[in-house]
Amino acid sequence: MGTSFAAPGLVLLLTTCMLAVSEADTIVVGGSEHWHYGFNYTYWSIQHGPFYINDKLVFKYNPPSKNNPRHSVYLLPNLWSFVTCDFSQAKLLANPKQGGGKGFMFELTNWRPHYFASAEEHGSQCENGHMKFFAVPLPRLGK
Repeated sequence: MGTSFAAPGLVLLLTTCMLAVSEADTIVVGGSEHWHYGFNYTYWSIQHGPFYINDKLVFKYNPPSKNNPRHSVYLLPNLWSFVTCDFSQAKLLANPKQGGGKGFMFELTNWRPHYFASAEEHGSQCENGHMKFFAVPLPRLGK
């Protein structure tokens, strides 16, 4: 008797997962402003959230040059490192050259906080509060 109820439940779960994957959004971080110093990404993420599991975040920024400062994308391991801009255990996702063209894409694959920041200019891009934000992707239950 237990298996007759399990099969429909499993089918529903798989269908829901397939819908979540098929409805994933691709979001350019910062919208038309892209990823640059002097923009409030925390405010942007509040305005453009919520984010969902399987959404793809695209970080676009100009490669470094005489007129363009360096930018990067790091994934910080926890809230404390995010608040204090401590990159000692952070994972480099995109170096200063990877934001050009179509940009660097990061998929939110699981339900946990993801803390992003730029470590350039000796961490001042993060410390000044401009080039950092976090996203906690939610399960997509039908959009």
